[in-house]
Amino acid sequence: MTPSDQQQLKAYLEGAAEIIYRNTDPTELKTFESIEKALRQKILEEVGPELGSFFFQKASGIKTGKTRTVKSVVGLLKITNNQAEYFGLKSSTQLSPMMEKCALLISANESYQRGEKDLEKFTGIKVSHSTLQRLVKRQDFELPTSKQGVQEITLDGGKVRLRNEDRGKPCYWKDYKALCLDNVYCGAFFQSEQDLIDWTNSQKLLHPIYCIGDGHAGIWNLFQEIGVPEQRQEILDWYHLKENLYKAGGSLRRLKQAESLLWCGQVNEVIDLFKDLKKKAFKTFCNYLETHRCRIVNYLYYQEESLSSLGSGTVESTIKRIGLRVKLSGAQWNIESVSSILSLRCAYLNGQLSS
Repeated sequence: MTPSDQQQLKAYLEGAAEIIYRNTDPTELKTFESIEKALRQKILEEVGPELGSFFFQKASGIKTGKTRTVKSVVGLLKITNNQAEYFGLKSSTQLSPMMEKCALLISANESYQRGEKDLEKFTGIKVSHSTLQRLVKRQDFELPTSKQGVQEITLDGGKVRLRNEDRGKPCYWKDYKALCLDNVYCGAFFQSEQDLIDWTNSQKLLHPIYCIGDGHAGIWNLFQEIGVPEQRQEILDWYHLKENLYKAGGSLRRLKQAESLLWCGQVNEVIDLFKDLKKKAFKTFCNYLETHRCRIVNYLYYQEESLSSLGSGTVESTIKRIGLRVKLSGAQWNIESVSSILSLRCAYLNGQLSS
C-alpha cells in the first residue's frame, strides 16, 4: 500500500469510526471489554458485509444472480449465487469456508452445545449446536498418506458409549480400533475394520514393517491382514509383557530374573523358571508366553539399534486424546454419529483442520 493510499484509508476510517461512535449506545462505552464487544458487533454488522460485497464483486467481476446470505468471520455476507459458484462455495452451505473451519475445530474439541457458545464468543457469529452436528456429519475427511513410506504400525482398541435405541434402557459400550503409522498419522475406525486394513495397505509399506500391539487377540488378527507375512515383524508391547509378568506374583527375585531374560527375548529360560510352580497364575503366564512367543523379540537389541518402538504408547496416547472428545462427561452417541466424530477428531490430531 502506497503512503498516499494509507493516508486516504486512514481518513476514511476516521470518518467511519466517528459515525460508528455516534451510533453506539453510551452504556456500551463504559469498560474496555464493552467497547471491544460493541465495536466488533458494529464491524460484523456494518463494516465487514460492505467490504465483503465489494471484494466479491470486484474479484469475480460478477454482479448478477439471486442473493444469498453466508455467515463468515467478517459478518453476514450478501453474495449472489453466481459469485458463490465462481468462488466454489457449495450451494447448500450457510457457512463460509473460514467459518466452517472454525466450527470444525471447535467441534473436534468440545460438545456441540459448548461449541455453539464458544464459537459465538470467539467470532461474534452464532451457529447453532444442531448446525455444528450436521456440519460434522457431512464431512468426508480423507485419511493422510505417508510420503516416506511406513515402517512402524501401532494398533489398539478404544471404547465409546452408545445410546440405546430402546427408550428407558441403559447405554452400552462398543469398541473401536485406532492405529498410528510411524508415530505420525492416526486413524480410528468404528465397526469398519476392513476400512482400517484397506487404508493401511494403501500406504507404501516398507520392509520390514514393525507391528506393535498388546496381548489382545483382535489386534493380532488385524495385523494378519496388513502387508505380507515375510514383511511383518510382530512385536509384543514390552510394557504389556512386563505388566503380565508381575501379575503372576511370587518371589520378587524370580520376577526380576525373568524380566532380565525377557528383555533379551529368552522365552524358554523364563518358562523353565515357572514350569515347576503349581500356582495357576504361573501356568497362565507361561501359556501367555507360548501364545506370543514369536512376538517376543530381543528388546535390548532393538533398543540399542533403534529399530523400532518397544511399546504401543503412541496409539494408546491417541486413544486417550480421542477420548477427550468422545468420552466427555455424560456423552452418549448414536451409532450413525460415531464414525463421523472419530473421523473429525483424527483429522484434528493429524493437523488437517489447521491447514
